[in-house]
Amino acid sequence: MDYDADVIITGGGLNGPALALALARAGLTVTVIDAQPATARAEADFDGRAYALAIASKRLLSAIGVWDRIAADAQPMLEIKTSDGRPGEGPSPFFLHFEAAEIEEGPMGFMVEDRHLYAAFLESMQAEPNITHLPATTVTAQEAGPAGITVTLSDGRSLTGRVLAGCDGRQSGTARRAGIARTGWGYGQTALVCAVAHEKPHNGIAHQFFMPSGPLAILPLTGNRSCIVWSETDAEAKAIAALDDAAFLEVLRPRFGDFLGKIALAGGRFSYPLNLTLANSYVAPRLALVGDAAHGVHPIAGQGLNLGFRDVGALAEVLVEAHRRGEDIGAGDVLERYQSWRRFDATSLALGMDGVNRLFSNDNPLLRAARDLGMGIVGALPALRPGFIRQAAGIAGTPPKLLQGRAL
Repeated sequence: MDYDADVIITGGGLNGPALALALARAGLTVTVIDAQPATARAEADFDGRAYALAIASKRLLSAIGVWDRIAADAQPMLEIKTSDGRPGEGPSPFFLHFEAAEIEEGPMGFMVEDRHLYAAFLESMQAEPNITHLPATTVTAQEAGPAGITVTLSDGRSLTGRVLAGCDGRQSGTARRAGIARTGWGYGQTALVCAVAHEKPHNGIAHQFFMPSGPLAILPLTGNRSCIVWSETDAEAKAIAALDDAAFLEVLRPRFGDFLGKIALAGGRFSYPLNLTLANSYVAPRLALVGDAAHGVHPIAGQGLNLGFRDVGALAEVLVEAHRRGEDIGAGDVLERYQSWRRFDATSLALGMDGVNRLFSNDNPLLRAARDLGMGIVGALPALRPGFIRQAAGIAGTPPKLLQGRAL
């Protein structure tokens, strides 16, 4: 059978290019089908969107040749402070405080703006001869056969590969066309996302305030700027999103507090509904799902992209090792290795974040007392904290090689 590429990837956001680079650097040919114009995000002005990259994700980016392109624009997270609270009242006296000095690996993570990360992926893909990037293109149909899978493109062309990787988000057309159903539910919450410039330096400290209506994350960016991920009830968020910038800041200020001095908006404002959505299977004949296409989670711990990069590391390792052994990389037993590796971990983390959100997104006095006590106990036992940090950083246990910073 003639193949246009070993692996065809639908979705050119972040997980798709990461997977493409991991595979291409190991000798496989890859075609990335990207619905967005090639330079739309890379050339954009700062719009407020940014990602919290765990240590393991930074190692993966280093292993696939991307990190050096963004290192100068990455803000290290040196401390994380988590507390309960109510708008205008300040944080609870019981809180969790994690410091980078508690582990040997350095900063607990890095904040990187979307525009810088996407531009780095785009430059890396353009420099890789084993990658064909098809921007402003979508898949309209797919058909799996015994020896390969064929996709039909929006421009009328057809491409055939050994494997199709769906990196096309929560509304994955790849999953839908394969007949993969989903399980999930809404949270009745909407995330308001923006960035603010502030008067005082953040000193690399990330803050997570648990408010009755939902969590508020204040995440450090380069310079005196921070990324805001603010969860509110759907009705309240809709009303806040409709406000002009000045009125929006007036609502944000009592929640944000004054510890960073005066604040002003920097970039645009976004909102999106929050829900949990899990694919009932990560694989189908000749097909594997990655990132949000497999598991869309609550942003409470900023783990969405990190979970996707864990998928990338696992799938790339499975496919590359199978290729080197002379196996059919799209065979069912090969793809099942990926599902076995990733599904339990991703589902457990997704449900864990779901539980934390439900525990904290309320003003029940009994639950408030219980969670404050729990945070107080963990905060008072220094021996527990490094384990929490390593788990959140993705370096606990034995992660895929790429997430250890090792080449495939």
